[in-house]
Amino acid sequence: MTAVRVPAERGTGAGRRAAGPRRRGRLAVAALAVAALGLALVALGLGDYPLSIPEVVAALAGDQGFATTVVTQWRLPRVLVALAFGAALAVSGALFQTLTRNPLGSPDVIGFSTGSYTGVLVVTTLLGTGTLGVSAGALVAGLLTALVVYLLAYRDGVQGFRLIVVGIGVTGMLHGLNVWLLLRAETEVALTASIWGAGSISLVGWSQALPAFAVLAGLTPLVWALRGPLRQLELGDDAAGSHGLRVEPARLAVVVLGVALIATVTAVAGPIAFVALAAPQIARRLAGSAGLPLAASALTGAVVLLAADVVAQRLPTALPVGVVTVVLGGVYLLALIVQEARRRW
Repeated sequence: MTAVRVPAERGTGAGRRAAGPRRRGRLAVAALAVAALGLALVALGLGDYPLSIPEVVAALAGDQGFATTVVTQWRLPRVLVALAFGAALAVSGALFQTLTRNPLGSPDVIGFSTGSYTGVLVVTTLLGTGTLGVSAGALVAGLLTALVVYLLAYRDGVQGFRLIVVGIGVTGMLHGLNVWLLLRAETEVALTASIWGAGSISLVGWSQALPAFAVLAGLTPLVWALRGPLRQLELGDDAAGSHGLRVEPARLAVVVLGVALIATVTAVAGPIAFVALAAPQIARRLAGSAGLPLAASALTGAVVLLAADVVAQRLPTALPVGVVTVVLGGVYLLALIVQEARRRW
């Protein structure tokens, strides 16, 4: 009898199952990148001096005279700030949601955004320093808030749920402190701080944007370096420790990096809510990932914040972008609640 040759299978079933989510994740990243680029070109053409997309491209190349000034000097900083800050907020949210293993583990829920805003209010209402002082105040206050929350939540390690509950309590106290700071400030300073506190990028120019871009560019390699420890932390403390990871130092590094991202945004644009909360979860659904994909989260945050800013500009009465993100975030949370209720019933 002649032996029957069986064709070799192309990979195991487990390999094929693993390749599917990876392929979907790459497609999601590519689609989000295209969406971000297309939305940026549209946003650069909107305004009192409307431009078509070909005119925007020509203006970026420096071939359109006055249109080049409109695009590169007036509109481009705002668009790039929306993209970069949306990405930073989303990555910060992904870090904290991974750390707490809870979709509510967002820096604006835990209180780190509020802490950074408190630092800015202290600097502007009490000290009256310039841009550098505001940035330093946001970073120092954000880190101090993180330290307080971390220490209060620490009981033989930090559990995600405990961190969230303590953070919500600290957020409430900081809100009261912020109101007191605004009430005791001079009227003009308090009014400016209140408007800025809604979260706005409308007045951000190159002078404010470039230092923030430099800080975010410096933090990006650190985020990349933490991908491995984050994957270990997703498995739980015991599993991560058994793989040789020093759990508490890794967790502390994630907290510091997440606070640095959120403080950089808050120092320039004020506290912009719900992007850090919603963008990582939207990205996870788009990528079909069990964990929180950082690249997809960053691109989702960029698209969400830029889209919210376009909406804020085109309303009959222009609003700070933070007002729009709060509305979108409320709709998102209601949709989640309805979805969860239908699943349970």
